[in-house]
Amino acid sequence: MKRALTLLLLCTGGQALAALPSSALAGPALPGSIAPIIGIRHEYQRLNNCGPVTIGMAMSRWGGTQNQYVIAPKLKPTRSDKNVGPGELAGYAQEQGYGVYSGVNGDLPLMKRLLAAGFPVIVETWFVTGEEGGMGHYRLLTGYDDVERQFSALDSYYGPKVRMDYDDFARLWRGYHGTFLVVYSGGRKADLEGVKGINADQTRAMWAGALANAEAALSNRPGNALALYNLGAVKLRLGDAVGAAHAFTQAEAAAPDPALDPTRPARVSGGLPWRFLWYRFEILETYLRVGQSADVLRLTAGVLRDAPDHEEAHYWRGRALAALGRTTQARGELQTALRLRPGFTAARVALTGLGD
Repeated sequence: MKRALTLLLLCTGGQALAALPSSALAGPALPGSIAPIIGIRHEYQRLNNCGPVTIGMAMSRWGGTQNQYVIAPKLKPTRSDKNVGPGELAGYAQEQGYGVYSGVNGDLPLMKRLLAAGFPVIVETWFVTGEEGGMGHYRLLTGYDDVERQFSALDSYYGPKVRMDYDDFARLWRGYHGTFLVVYSGGRKADLEGVKGINADQTRAMWAGALANAEAALSNRPGNALALYNLGAVKLRLGDAVGAAHAFTQAEAAAPDPALDPTRPARVSGGLPWRFLWYRFEILETYLRVGQSADVLRLTAGVLRDAPDHEEAHYWRGRALAALGRTTQARGELQTALRLRPGFTAARVALTGLGD
């Protein structure tokens, strides 16, 4: 079935919410395979709608009936909005009465345990096509097979019977540091919390575990831009903005990975994939915290060159301009962010902070 690749374009993004320790060690024995969980409604996406579609599919496991035509207008102020973050998806599901467990630093054994317990899992991954190149994308894992070494997934672009090789999946998941969401009905909360590796007490200790894993990943892939970026993101979460800035600077200076960026424009420099900062903003927050506001302006200019309606880029650009004392320009950027997303609370707070 042929589908225009533009239907997929740039439909995910945002920052991960809660870190988990590695779950790859001891745990109850798992079945060698789990058939795809039944009772989930598949839906093909329209333009930029993989986030709304995927949260709708996840809710349908528990009886939800909302489709993208109901969900997208709530999450996307315009059809061209390219970034619906995990927190926005979680917030929508919670508004509908569902519980949501949000995490980063997930691993394959944890995904299998969740699936074996009957919980489909939304995963945020990098996605590569030969025509459109690299971009962010959500998928819903529904089963696995250890013999074939594949996950089963519902994909808003490719269809209801996608198979994802374990190694390929892990490689594409790294770009989002193992970000995942589990939507569940209230009656299944205890079952979810009984899954090894799920911990409702999402504490600093968990982020410390994420730091150890990020450092191990970097030792296995020295100089890898995404490994460096993930290390910076965890350091930021742990309050080490200076260490985070150092990791992000190294990530920018690293060699790019052509496999993740087959259509990378020649004008793009640095180690991070083209479009990567359309979805992840930790580097912008970090540079702002350590006084590198000029770098925030540089990076957001790159985003806005290709996505002029990217409200988060306008927001961070406004914050950087304010830090440099360029209040009039800062006000204009923050007003643009609010025009693009009227419910953008952080932008409204920042604008109010500028005064009259």
